[in-house]
Amino acid sequence: MARKSLISVREEPISTPLGAMRAEYAPDGGLLRLEFMLSDMEFGAASPIIHPKDSALAFQIGEYFAGARRDFDIPLAPEGTTFQRRVWEELRRIPCGQTLSYAELAQRIGDPRAVRAVARANALNPIAILIPCHRVIGSDGTLTGYAGGLERKARLLELEGALVPRERRQISLFSELKS
Repeated sequence: MARKSLISVREEPISTPLGAMRAEYAPDGGLLRLEFMLSDMEFGAASPIIHPKDSALAFQIGEYFAGARRDFDIPLAPEGTTFQRRVWEELRRIPCGQTLSYAELAQRIGDPRAVRAVARANALNPIAILIPCHRVIGSDGTLTGYAGGLERKARLLELEGALVPRERRQISLFSELKS
């Protein structure tokens, strides 16, 4: 789990079909952190989605998981170095339903040799889903690390249409083997 911000003033729990999340807000209301709670790794039963009347974030996250939202308009306030914030800003430019490799991301920020630094900044992304680090994959197309776990990463990419659901992948593989 990521470290807690020193300037957080409010926290909010959010339930999703992929488990509980926790949001932290800055004094100005900007979102500092949104992370999956690692102790809640149950994928079998969907959690109900919380839609507090005063929470635009919970409402938009609910719409995202319902397939009705692809972009978010929540003010963000991630804490990080200038380089990390540059990487995170570029992550926000990856369209829903698409993926990039770490090497492609490094090229996009203008530093093609910084693949490892880009991967590290990606790993330290404090705002899951809204800064879509789950859309970054290995150069060979494999799913690589995700702070919320690779199963969640796969499920998020499936939801966005960037990855064929596991059941269809297995059927497709079996069909190819029979041919």
